[in-house]
Amino acid sequence: MNPANPVKNAPPNDLGVLLRHWRDIRGISQLDLSFRAGVSQRHISFIESGRSAPSRQMLMDIAQTLDIPLRERNTLLLAAGYAPIYADGAWNAQEMQSVTKALGRMLRQHEPFPALVMDRYWNVLMTNDAAPRFFNCFVDMAARKGPRNMLHLIFDPGGMRPVVADWQTVANSLIQRVYRESVGRVIDDRMQQLLDELRAYPAVHTSFEADHPLAADASAAAMPVIPIGFVKDGHVMKYFSVVASVGTPQTVAAQELRLECMFPADDETEARHLEMLAAAPQSER
Repeated sequence: MNPANPVKNAPPNDLGVLLRHWRDIRGISQLDLSFRAGVSQRHISFIESGRSAPSRQMLMDIAQTLDIPLRERNTLLLAAGYAPIYADGAWNAQEMQSVTKALGRMLRQHEPFPALVMDRYWNVLMTNDAAPRFFNCFVDMAARKGPRNMLHLIFDPGGMRPVVADWQTVANSLIQRVYRESVGRVIDDRMQQLLDELRAYPAVHTSFEADHPLAADASAAAMPVIPIGFVKDGHVMKYFSVVASVGTPQTVAAQELRLECMFPADDETEARHLEMLAAAPQSER
């Protein structure tokens, strides 16, 4: 199911369609929603049928209960006749300065290992110095014009894909991450388009599912995470990622930022990583 279409296409007064849509996405009945949101089931029924108009606070209580992302809460408010309350500025706007400064500090502290900041669609917004130097050791990043997208970089046969070890497992794990880490656990139109573009690459299976069990080789099965391996000079360098988001966001941009830090999965990878970056030239981000 593509959850974005009703939100995108609903007329301004079609609040009931939106609420029923989000209840369906979350698998919550009117009765369950009434218990969790502290609103009578009858009132919820009247809102969805258009017989009653909720106050702005009641609508936000319902949105909070349904874990609706901030961007889509603004759409909900507009459908109810209220002005949006969540700022929807650029990720690097002046009001985001404290957040971007903190992210920059975290990026620098992660040297000499790659770290980057992405938006909800995996477009790279910020990196530390190690990230472009690392990827340049495998592919000419200067040939890939911005905006750079990490999923395209990994799936593209002209990008990192030829050096990814155990490609099928990595591809499946990345697709699962898209579903798991999507804002509000929702795949909107733009994310669905990105998934379609990934599946359009040559020899990419179209059977990836969000909850398909992943298989790992014997060595990876003993690890607490499934690493991603990159082949360099006949050796497989294994990494895992730690992903962080902004706590208690109050703007759309703050909610949609994600920091990803790559770590060596074993001592051999760490040693080879340090040697590889020591020999790599400085590069522009």
